[in-house]
Amino acid sequence: MNVLVPLVVAIPLLGAALAIALGRRSRYQVAVSVLTLSAVVVISSILLVLVDQHGPAVVNVGGWQPPFGIVLVVDRLSAIMLLVSALMLLGVLLFAVGQGIVDSNRETPVSIFHPTYLVLSAGLFNAFIAGDLFNMYVGFEMLLSASYVLLTLGGTGARIRAGVTYIVVSLISSILFLSAIALIYGATGTVTLALLAERIPQLPGDVQLILGLMLLIAFSVKAAVFPLSFWLPDSYPTAPAPVTAVFAGLLTKVGVYAILRTQTLLFPDNQFSLPLMIVALLTMVIGIFGALAQADIKRLLSFTLVSHIGYMIFGIALGTEAAIAATIFYVVHHIMIQTTLFLCAGLIERIGGTTSLARLGGMLKAAPLVAVLFFIGALNLGGIPPFSGFLGKVALFDAGVQVGGALSYVLLAGGAATSLLTLYALARAWNMAFWRPRRDVENYDSAVLDALQDDPHDEGTVTTKTTSALMTAATATMLALTVSLTIFAGPAFDLATRAAANISDPSVYIDAVFPGGTP
Repeated sequence: MNVLVPLVVAIPLLGAALAIALGRRSRYQVAVSVLTLSAVVVISSILLVLVDQHGPAVVNVGGWQPPFGIVLVVDRLSAIMLLVSALMLLGVLLFAVGQGIVDSNRETPVSIFHPTYLVLSAGLFNAFIAGDLFNMYVGFEMLLSASYVLLTLGGTGARIRAGVTYIVVSLISSILFLSAIALIYGATGTVTLALLAERIPQLPGDVQLILGLMLLIAFSVKAAVFPLSFWLPDSYPTAPAPVTAVFAGLLTKVGVYAILRTQTLLFPDNQFSLPLMIVALLTMVIGIFGALAQADIKRLLSFTLVSHIGYMIFGIALGTEAAIAATIFYVVHHIMIQTTLFLCAGLIERIGGTTSLARLGGMLKAAPLVAVLFFIGALNLGGIPPFSGFLGKVALFDAGVQVGGALSYVLLAGGAATSLLTLYALARAWNMAFWRPRRDVENYDSAVLDALQDDPHDEGTVTTKTTSALMTAATATMLALTVSLTIFAGPAFDLATRAAANISDPSVYIDAVFPGGTP
């Protein structure tokens, strides 16, 4: 089992190198990328089964024992994140391949896209299996460098501006993270997570507070937690549709994963519960208010992305085993549904020529399948029963009721309101884009749209493009995965509960890394 662990990072890196070597052979690049991510899906599936049955898998890279060497750890949480991420990356890749076929790769140049995409995948997987803070930092930096290239593909002015904002914010976050690592090493003499789980609780309270806050701030920028989410709505919508889908579905969840991992392992006393609950409420409410003010579908989805991060932070703030299980389930749900909705937005943009609600109409007749895909996705994100979005929210709310307290009940009310407003915002977008006849677009009641904000980079043009069957099939398959999470919610939640039991007890992680006891 252990031999499989480093392969989830090594295979994408080897695939990226091969894709670069095949820069002038686009078909071979596509084959390499698809085979690479397919292999990671298979390996992640095997790891999840084995880890669930036999416990965490640990690899000491190069045979060097921690804390002197790099340690890779796959427990139930890591395995879940690996499998879900690999599935989403593969699905979006197929969408991108279909888009490249009809565009002759003008939007996503193959020679650049495929190796960069695989490097981003490797960085993502590395962050999930890192057993020390510095290796996690390396994974984040791989993500940063690759995501900047993907964000600016095509070299348009809007993408370059968004890329500059993204890179500056990400670099500040990285500096904070690296500074926190330096301080933690100075205070404890190690960056290995298993050792830190024992040594950080022994530090003075004020030192623990400073170290914990630095990590929280650095990860909160990655996760787009309010008020550190200002960069996201202007950055994500400018990128090509496949890139936006990956960013929305996965990149913010790396920050959520890092918060969940460090809070449960390094700060098990949950001393940051109060500030996390406050920012969770603000993230939910302000994020959804931003979504309500948008007249552009991609910006609307970007703000809903921010608002729903608040649900995950709420579960982490509660800190109970039930809350963590609900958070893990909700993270999986949100990765799937947010990725799917952004792919739907990409199809809408191509068929309708824009994502501005001021110029969209008649899409139900023009693209009935896309209308169904977006409608089901909207119901799921809005939390309509029996979809997984409803089940995840109910589990989070139930955990909140078990904890009790005035602030917890305020958060429950805020979460319920956010869910209803999400459904309203998406239903309004669906009505205007799909249900409203095309002939009524010009004469539509302007009072509705005058109160909304369109994309500031929108030039007001409508440019339709063809779509391929592969793009639609990839999107439909992604939606089918979200529906399967509803159908198999029982086993999925049982797995999330077992993962929560693991990470709620730091000794499980420590004993896996140091079976003979810590040095």
